[in-house]
Amino acid sequence: MNKNPGGAARNAPRTPAGLIFIRPWNNLQYVTNAVFLLTVHSDLLAALGEPLRCTVDEDADTSDTGGETAADVVVRAEEVLAFAKTQADYILGTNPMETSYLVGYSDKYPRRVHHRAASTASFADEKGFIGCAQGFDSWYSAGEENPHDLVGAVVGGPDGEDRFNDQRGAYMQTEACTYNTAPMVGVFSRLMELDAEERLREQRDLELTKMEEKGGKGFSITDTGPRSPVSLRGTAKFPC
Repeated sequence: MNKNPGGAARNAPRTPAGLIFIRPWNNLQYVTNAVFLLTVHSDLLAALGEPLRCTVDEDADTSDTGGETAADVVVRAEEVLAFAKTQADYILGTNPMETSYLVGYSDKYPRRVHHRAASTASFADEKGFIGCAQGFDSWYSAGEENPHDLVGAVVGGPDGEDRFNDQRGAYMQTEACTYNTAPMVGVFSRLMELDAEERLREQRDLELTKMEEKGGKGFSITDTGPRSPVSLRGTAKFPC
C-alpha cells in the first residue's frame, strides 16, 4: 500500500495476479490476517477522517510519483478497504486458477484437502476402527477426491506464481488451518456491509433521477438491508 517515493520496495511481495505472498508454506494465513487488519484499519481511518501516511525515504527516486511530493502521496481509507477486497476476491476465485480457496464455495475449490477426517472414509462405511497408519496407507496417497468436504476451511493457497496443486501430499498448499479461516468471518461481514452501502447509494441516485424526471417532486429512500450471499459488482459473491 506504500505509494511514497521508494515505498514499493517496502511493500509485501505479491504474485503476478496480485496476491500478497510471504512464503510458500500456507501463505494464506498471512493474507487472511492482513486483510482482516486492513478492514479494521480502514474503518479507523474513516472514523478519524485521516489518510494513511507511510514513512518517506528522502533519497528515493521520485520520478514515478506523477509530480507529487512525498507529503502528497497518501493512502485513503477507501483505498485500504478496496485493496483488502481484492485479496478477498482472489481467495474466493478471482484468480488465474479460477479456484476458490474457501472449501465448499463456488463450483471449483480444493477437493483433496490435507485433513485426516476429510480424506478418510466415514466410520459408518468402514464399520471399524481406522488407525493412524491405516489412514496414511489407504487414503493419503490416493488420487481420489476426499469423501468429505471440509466446508468453510481456507487452505494454504497458491504458490508465488499463482499455481495450485490440489493434492493431499502438497500440504503446503492444501492443508487447512483454523487461523486461515477465522479472520475471514470479520472480513466477509465488513464486505457485506460495504455492499449494503453501495446499494443504498445506487437507490439514492435512482430516486434523485426519478425526482428530476418528475420535475423535482418529493421522493423517499428506504434501505432494504444486506442480502445474502453478497454480490459486489464485478466480483465473486461472498458467503454470509
